[in-house]
Amino acid sequence: MSEWQPADLSQVRTISITDRPSKVETDLLARPLRKGASFAEFWQSLPSILAAKELRELVEGVVAARRNGRPVLVLFGAHVIKVGLSPIVIQLVQEGVLTALAVNGATAYHDVELALFGHTSEDVTTGMQHGVFGMAKEPCDFINAAASHAARQGIGLGQAIGEALLQSGGSFVQHSVLAQCAAMKVPVTVHVAFGTDVNHMHPSFDPAAWGVATHHDFRLLCRLVRELTDGVVMLWGSAVVLPTVLEKALTVARNLWGEPQRFIGATFDFIRHYRAWRNPPEKADALGGKGYYLTGHHELLIPLFAQAVLEQWGGRQRGATGD
Repeated sequence: MSEWQPADLSQVRTISITDRPSKVETDLLARPLRKGASFAEFWQSLPSILAAKELRELVEGVVAARRNGRPVLVLFGAHVIKVGLSPIVIQLVQEGVLTALAVNGATAYHDVELALFGHTSEDVTTGMQHGVFGMAKEPCDFINAAASHAARQGIGLGQAIGEALLQSGGSFVQHSVLAQCAAMKVPVTVHVAFGTDVNHMHPSFDPAAWGVATHHDFRLLCRLVRELTDGVVMLWGSAVVLPTVLEKALTVARNLWGEPQRFIGATFDFIRHYRAWRNPPEKADALGGKGYYLTGHHELLIPLFAQAVLEQWGGRQRGATGD
């Protein structure tokens, strides 16, 4: 006989299912839609479970924040531009949903290429093999000149690049997030890590000017973050640079002013990352608010979020923070 005997299950205690709490009930289930249903009907048909429930809560939180005059700040990486979402971001700014933006250097660069030339994103591997990846002269000279202007004028990168695009006469400026924000006086900060962007390889790159201008934008972000109490901050992509920049900006704001607190912090990305979970979702939880992490492709999740917000928001309201 084996030394180890199977457990005798005849004495297992059971309970009634009527006494057991359940996580899923019929009123939480998705509802089938008729052909030709509206977006509002589609939105209401989603199950009230897990990510669908969290996305609905986030949308309601964004709308509530704006109706109460509180800011909605979004930080986003270059992938948002590269998957075609510039028009969606611009629409959310124009409608008064987004009150401030923060981006990394790659986001600003791809925004410039798209605005001036109507196309962006190259084959990195092929270009690297031939030593020409990132060597396009015109966009790099343009963005480097804007940074030098920013340093001379004592303004930030976001403002300088946006204003330069508006003045450029570019044929596709209507698709530029930075240009349209500059036109509407909506703040955009640009946060650069040297060596990460293609324009850093060019003779026209002035590291001193870029350092001064991006540091200006970091200090501006600290002031914007101060106002986040009862507001919303979202991170769309950027797994390293922007989460860590946000962490430092939050620290400065708490150090100088004891704010913010009680804000919603949400990350959208196509995979889960350590830093993107800590900033902003975990920080929002730690400061009395609510954190969310929604995983999915930007080109699907962000338009879904945007339309849901716009259906409930109803348009720009003057006098709100950031207007």
